[in-house]
Amino acid sequence: MATTTDPTLDEPLRSYDDLLSVFRQAEKPFSEFRIGPEMEKPGVCGRTFEPIRYDGDRGVLAVLQYFIDQHGWQADREHEQGPIIALKRGRASITLEPGGQLELSGAAMDDVHQVCAEFRGHMRELKPISDKLEIRWLGVGFHPFARREDLPWVPKDRYKIMREYLPKRGSHALDMMQRTSTVQANYDFSSEEDAMRKMRVALALGPLTTALFSNSPWLEGKPHGGKSYRARVWLDVDNDRAGLVEPLWRPDAGYRHYVEWALDVPMFLVKRNGKIFANTGQTFRSFWQDGFEGLKPTQNDWQTHLNTLFPEVRLKKTIEVRGADAPSSRLACALPALWTGIFYDTKALAEAEALTRDWTYAEVSALRTRIWKEGLQAMFREKPLSEWGLQLISIAEGGLHRRNRKSQSGKDESVHLVPLRELVAQGCTAADKLLEGLDPQAPDLRRQIVERTDLMLAR
Repeated sequence: MATTTDPTLDEPLRSYDDLLSVFRQAEKPFSEFRIGPEMEKPGVCGRTFEPIRYDGDRGVLAVLQYFIDQHGWQADREHEQGPIIALKRGRASITLEPGGQLELSGAAMDDVHQVCAEFRGHMRELKPISDKLEIRWLGVGFHPFARREDLPWVPKDRYKIMREYLPKRGSHALDMMQRTSTVQANYDFSSEEDAMRKMRVALALGPLTTALFSNSPWLEGKPHGGKSYRARVWLDVDNDRAGLVEPLWRPDAGYRHYVEWALDVPMFLVKRNGKIFANTGQTFRSFWQDGFEGLKPTQNDWQTHLNTLFPEVRLKKTIEVRGADAPSSRLACALPALWTGIFYDTKALAEAEALTRDWTYAEVSALRTRIWKEGLQAMFREKPLSEWGLQLISIAEGGLHRRNRKSQSGKDESVHLVPLRELVAQGCTAADKLLEGLDPQAPDLRRQIVERTDLMLAR
């Protein structure tokens, strides 16, 4: 967490408009719309296939120090003498998830070609130190063989609080923190109406998004019988702060409906002058009305709280699509491409809106409970999700064609959807391909899994 320099964030929350202001101030003209990608990846030791530690000669901290020494990244600490928990360079950052998963939070980009170029550049920077330390980085949504006790805890204040509080809310909370990895993308909005249209469409398509990117078929070294164990985990983390945000399914939904939902979610913490105060259990509404140990809420407290909500699609200063497993290198740009095509083309957004117009919260929520196991074979309204997925990909491709953002080789952004379309046309997910031809009883199963998921290997 970088040190706050904006003095307005320390101002007290005085009115309901102060709660709405974070969204209103984030509205942008279409000409300023950008794409903000995020991608997580766990690392394992190349010889033993054990998870890498946070510290030590071959830990993730050594990787961060290499980026500082060799590539101009700057260390980010929560306290002046505290451990490194993130890096900054320009508009990009490298952060750590609780179990040591390395996340590239890319700079906001104009098009998907730039998103992909940044990802490839990151992997090129990562390769020399990974080769030296014999680290393999895996493109998979749930750690394929590590148990909870095998994994480290990154020394971040928020994670300590979450580690104690979230297991009281859901049996898979620690799995979410330590063993899952995801790809996300952030998008801009021009108005309250635009934000709500995008949120409603993305929430309705949340389970389909999860199915399209299912890529975690293993649990502790064995196939678990489904497509995405990460999606299974998210069904039992903390349902107060996760899921499909039912209030936004109203036809008249606006910022205030998201605010009302967020106000009733319990908090994690309050931060003052660099010091963290655990404040679990108290809703933000209660904190706003009654305070906490003499502290009154500020704009920074509110924005911090919004960042601790984990719905499938999250509204902050951007709209964050969150429902996908971390992919292989071949599919790394598919999620940003899919949602760029839908969100940033007027016709495509209208088509996606028409596709989902009469979908109900109840039926989509019920579908969400089956995705982890069935993937694209799940049935929805008498059709397999693979058929719905092809429709959605076609809508996104149309949007990307009309955007007409060309790469140096003359291809528009739809080129990044080609590998996803190929998979879905076969009725397959990435998880199906990972399991194809794999013998669960093979003595070198870990090696085979690593070879199939290694992000450094082109596939």
